[in-house]
Amino acid sequence: MNKAIHTNNAPAAIGPYSQAIAVENQAGTTIFVSGQIPIVPATGEFAGEDIQTQTRQSLSNIRNILKEAGADMSNVVKTTVLLADIADFAAMNEVYAEFFTEPYPARAAFQAAALPKGARVEIEAIACK
Repeated sequence: MNKAIHTNNAPAAIGPYSQAIAVENQAGTTIFVSGQIPIVPATGEFAGEDIQTQTRQSLSNIRNILKEAGADMSNVVKTTVLLADIADFAAMNEVYAEFFTEPYPARAAFQAAALPKGARVEIEAIACK
């Protein structure tokens, strides 16, 4: 059974998708969080222009969506990080490390030709609880 997850503490979807979908199965619940760009929900604007601020906001949006689903960052098993510029990898990684502890989620990170609304980073996550 699929259940859409929505919170006002993360940006509303800007297209035909859900902030997250929770799928219940015999092993528990898997939560698929859509890619989050660094939009501040209260303003609809980017949190800032630098990669650190944008990464922090994207991960905060994920954390807020997971909270709405009854989970937290410790439940994250996989992330995908899209960067507008792979040269931002080290700075993104510093902030990313503030949100996760060992065992760290599996992760892929790569440069994308362009991200929605001109963001510098977009992050998606899969969590299990």
